[in-house]
Amino acid sequence: MAMVDKKSSAGTETVVPKQTLAKRLDRIQMHIRREWQIYLMLVPTILWFIVFLYKPMYGLQIAFKDYSIFRGIAGSPWVGFEHFGTLFTNDQFIRAVKNTITISALNLIFAFPAPIILALMFNEVLNASYKRTAQTIVYLPHFISSVIIAGIVITAFSPTAGIVNTVMGWLGIDPIYFLTQPEWFRPIFVGTGIWQEAGFGSIVFLAAIAGVNPSLYESAVVDGANRWQMMWKITIPSILPTILIMLIIRIGNIMEVSFELVILLYQPATYETADVVNTWVYRQGLQSGQYDLAAAAGLFNAVVAFVLVMTANTLSRRFSRTSLW
Repeated sequence: MAMVDKKSSAGTETVVPKQTLAKRLDRIQMHIRREWQIYLMLVPTILWFIVFLYKPMYGLQIAFKDYSIFRGIAGSPWVGFEHFGTLFTNDQFIRAVKNTITISALNLIFAFPAPIILALMFNEVLNASYKRTAQTIVYLPHFISSVIIAGIVITAFSPTAGIVNTVMGWLGIDPIYFLTQPEWFRPIFVGTGIWQEAGFGSIVFLAAIAGVNPSLYESAVVDGANRWQMMWKITIPSILPTILIMLIIRIGNIMEVSFELVILLYQPATYETADVVNTWVYRQGLQSGQYDLAAAAGLFNAVVAFVLVMTANTLSRRFSRTSLW
């Protein structure tokens, strides 16, 4: 038995067997039965996504309601886009958006290249013992709690006992309480992020470098190329697809500044340059109890991030033929 699908534009007939779908389903079932151990291992991950990522999406409607914890989500009345109008006329929220974009731009300019440069430097180290020791040292901050990292930063920049002000005192410079000065927050935050994450981030690029064909370097040596030339002409072009993928991911997270580190380092005196969308949402939602307004800000954040990652992926696919999907 077969089903005839007539295409008038082409003037031809396509014969589609009725059993095609059933056969495909049978093949899928056979594959699942054969590889059931793999699918069983996948179940916890799927459950995690459902419980912690997809189920909470039900609460997004709070952004469009006059939410009350006593009436619940279903019982709260709809107000449409009223909360979004409030957001875009709120000076503090606009300031938080600007700060988020500014800090993310600084991270993109200074923090994103740091692990790439570090990986290239490690690749040029010939002494294996020194290389392993250096890698261990630079990887270590990633595994330290943000609370401890913030404590180290606060102590280092203390106006009385901090090492930074101590060195400045030796040079005859008056001590500065850096963490109360708005103009110093961004450099300190970006520098701390580089120190904490550059080493661990270099692992991805070291793995990409390890995958470069050794024969390319051998041919370059025969042609008389030095180490610098091989890095620019072979290593960097070879890991460029990895760099672009990581760049797309970083652009998608441009509205997600490290909440923990910001909230541990900032204070009312530095809100002017330190307050970001996530900390603003925290204060409005948990401290002020304006859950609907905070949900609207969070939804706005997510939509902007989605648009950015889609745009970056499209541009990367068009101009470099490298993309996430």
